Amino acid sequence: MSGYRPEDVKRLSLVKDAFGETVELEDEAGRGQVFQVLDEFSVGGSAYAIVQDERLQKDEEFEVFRILQNADGSLELETVDDDEEWEAIAELYDEMTVSFED
Repeated sequence: MSGYRPEDVKRLSLVKDAFGETVELEDEAGRGQVFQVLDEFSVGGSAYAIVQDERLQKDEEFEVFRILQNADGSLELETVDDDEEWEAIAELYDEMTVSFED
């Protein structure tokens, strides 16, 4: 899963096109929480959304979700449970952010 580089990334806007700049996700207890969509991209055959609790600053903690598109065209955000996959995508996003901010 590792070894992705910013040049391997294809930019997307699936989530923003469907829901706007923010999405409301439910936690394990069923409580809704609003997240800002920071970025979306595909790499290695999967699509990902980088989101952050809207109460946090941009340089603080973010979450990684896999974007799934259903047969009817609707979208789902799926938690990335595999630690290696999550870390690879988080590191790639960090690298992309540093690259684009320079």
